[in-house]
Amino acid sequence: MPEITEERFPWPPASATGVGSLPGTDPVEALRQVFGELPDLPHLAELPARGPGADLTGRTAALLVDLPVELTPTGWRFTARPGRDLRRALGFLSADLDALEEVAEGYSGPLKIQVCGPWTLAATIELIHSQDPALADPGAVADLTASLAEGLAAHVAEVRKRVPGARIVVQADEPALPAVIAGEVPTASRLNRLRIPEPADLETHLGSIVSAARTFTLVHCCALSVPFGIIKGAGADGAGCDLGTLAQTAEDGLAEAVEAGLGIVAGVIPATGAPGAPEPPPADRAARVLTALWQRLGWPVARDGGAGPMKGKVKGEWRGGWRPRWCLRPHAGWPVPRPAMRAPRWSGAAKRPGCCRN
Repeated sequence: MPEITEERFPWPPASATGVGSLPGTDPVEALRQVFGELPDLPHLAELPARGPGADLTGRTAALLVDLPVELTPTGWRFTARPGRDLRRALGFLSADLDALEEVAEGYSGPLKIQVCGPWTLAATIELIHSQDPALADPGAVADLTASLAEGLAAHVAEVRKRVPGARIVVQADEPALPAVIAGEVPTASRLNRLRIPEPADLETHLGSIVSAARTFTLVHCCALSVPFGIIKGAGADGAGCDLGTLAQTAEDGLAEAVEAGLGIVAGVIPATGAPGAPEPPPADRAARVLTALWQRLGWPVARDGGAGPMKGKVKGEWRGGWRPRWCLRPHAGWPVPRPAMRAPRWSGAAKRPGCCRN
């Protein structure tokens, strides 16, 4: 058996650790930038630079009902009672909601909020009496999913209360879902891999989150192979993927999902840069990546779709971001399709916006 190393099996995925989003630690300033640069679809900003509790796993764990967590040297773990780690995560979330209420006063339109999906959460939170992820225990996964569903419903209601004119869009980030399906999530020793969940459970647990949101919900997965079939089977309205990493072998699944009515938000603008690197491509060149895919699949260019940023980290100060003119399939007041998009602007000192959260 070949040696299992961190290089061959990096875990958790970089996109599951919360590295990215917006730079800085000031939620009010971040949200002012978001609402200024993304007026068509602003989002509740997440600032993982603030530390543990503002990361993808810790932030969503703060939404769990009756399942407290704590921070350990190896990551997040379930615990018997709430402690300071959970209080810190709740404090970050409360501060972000306060900032949202201040900045979004009078706003009317779609507003996106993000949570970690149940399978990525189960793959990145350890069991209370074991260092193995919760994914190792089907009962724990079921409890986590039920808790997350209840917490997400309350979170959506809270955002609606603070921004009454908003039409909430929920994005469930599942960067670890392909690894869960392929049986590549390691045990605590990293010498073995956890069992693959039953296919029915994959859809059922993800579907519980989609149902709990009770609004337009998309599942974002920036991986080589995005499980479009499972996402569609879970009842999601859309799927987010990164065309920069999506394997051509996954295009058949994409085509089937779109034909079945699944909306697509495709990442087409590179989000990786370095000092001296060229600027992001013009909007028309970035859009051609999307239209080329549509043509390969035999569809007219005007077919429904959406464009956004790719996965990645950026070195450079965030000065805005992509501004999509959404053209997903019509759904409950979704914005009117407008085929226009402009690229982001970057400059200045090193900051780290990234994948899955914008």
